[in-house]
Amino acid sequence: MRRLSGRCCSLATLVRGLAQLTSWSWAPPWSYCAAASHCLSPAVGIWRKWGIAFPCRPPGQVKQATAYFSPTPGRWEGGFTDAFLGFSKCQCESGLSLPSRAKEFVQLLPAAQSSLAGTSCNVHAALQLLVGRWLLLCSGAVAGAVVLGGVTRLTESGLSMVDWHLVREMKPPRTREEWEAEFQKYQQFPEFKILNHDMTLTEFKFIWYMEYSHRMWGRLVGLAYILPAAYFWRKGCFSRPMKARVVALCGLVCFQGLLGWYMVKSGLEEKPDSHDIPRVSQYRLAAHLGSALVLYCASLWTGLSLLLPQHKLPETRQLLRLRRFAHGTTGLVFLTALSGAFVAGLDAGLVYNSFPKMGERWIPEDMLAFSPLLKNAFENPTTVQFDHRILGVTSLTAITALYLLARKIPLPRRTKMAVASLLAVAYLQVGLGISTLLLYVPTPLAAIHQSGSLALLSVALWLMNELRRVPK
Repeated sequence: MRRLSGRCCSLATLVRGLAQLTSWSWAPPWSYCAAASHCLSPAVGIWRKWGIAFPCRPPGQVKQATAYFSPTPGRWEGGFTDAFLGFSKCQCESGLSLPSRAKEFVQLLPAAQSSLAGTSCNVHAALQLLVGRWLLLCSGAVAGAVVLGGVTRLTESGLSMVDWHLVREMKPPRTREEWEAEFQKYQQFPEFKILNHDMTLTEFKFIWYMEYSHRMWGRLVGLAYILPAAYFWRKGCFSRPMKARVVALCGLVCFQGLLGWYMVKSGLEEKPDSHDIPRVSQYRLAAHLGSALVLYCASLWTGLSLLLPQHKLPETRQLLRLRRFAHGTTGLVFLTALSGAFVAGLDAGLVYNSFPKMGERWIPEDMLAFSPLLKNAFENPTTVQFDHRILGVTSLTAITALYLLARKIPLPRRTKMAVASLLAVAYLQVGLGISTLLLYVPTPLAAIHQSGSLALLSVALWLMNELRRVPK
């Protein structure tokens, strides 16, 4: 009975191993990884001599194993091991001797399993690198859209296209008749009647193409997110946490396009009692820019997290203090960039073109001219420019203090480079802002200043990524 029980247990081990072999959902890593050929131990050769066929599956079915690629233990190795050892045990208990090849296989099996683990990690790292580069490219595309949108605003071209169609407007006018029809539609709205009543068709073509370029670039950004995301999703390259991030990013891209048209509509509305220059709502402009910055930051952060290896820094009190300070400084940089939307929306850069004083005073007299007082912070051009100045100087002071604090802590070389780069870009950005103000907001310099805000935010995110906590 004892021998029969032992044989049943061995048979159960064999059946369990074979069941795992037939139910696993992804292929052994070496079946699609060319680099694995020199990583596997000699045991693979023994398996092949035994006539074991390795099934192949596309690489998209590999389970990822990083912070965003959750580790999933493979059943192939365990299933084959259980099946073979169960078979061997059955032979031994039946009085049969193991063949010499089988004995050699059992001896080399641990080394083969170790090689499998290393090969699987190589495949996971390759997938991680691919997705990280895709997200960095997407963040670069968003940055281009932000810069192009800023130039569109500076050239007052945003209201030249008076309707919105997802597909139909992708074809620009070609004949003179089509251009005349487009120009006539523009002439029916307040910007032409109040500001551009003497505009020629040639001048209209320039502002129309500026807005057209911005809209087409936005569509390219959407395709850059959605199409690769669908491909990676189909190939199984995303874990559950990564899927949630990708869905959020793609949803934010679609929301960004709708928000852009909602912003443009605010500048096309008729206001019979107002003779001010028609412009889009500064609130909607800030929402449009803010959502673009959130999309940019999320894509850049995720891409950097996948591409840059984490530093195992000692969790000292000084490091925790530096990390919190870096988080607060990055938030301050983001808020300063967002306040620039109110400056652009109200043309507040044209109010006081002197520095450090505003005119002849440190605090201008008309800073609290609106009632209620809170309205001044968002609708009074003087207050909006004052706030942007204060936020810029405060950000520069915080970054300088962050640099001095980081010098007292032993940090890796790459982290030190991030801190030094943040300080350099911050001083350059403040210099660009002051120059833009003193020169009465020339379009090229103002566009560079806006690009500098993205560069400063990018370096701040890089530093935060360098200081992030290593998960246990």
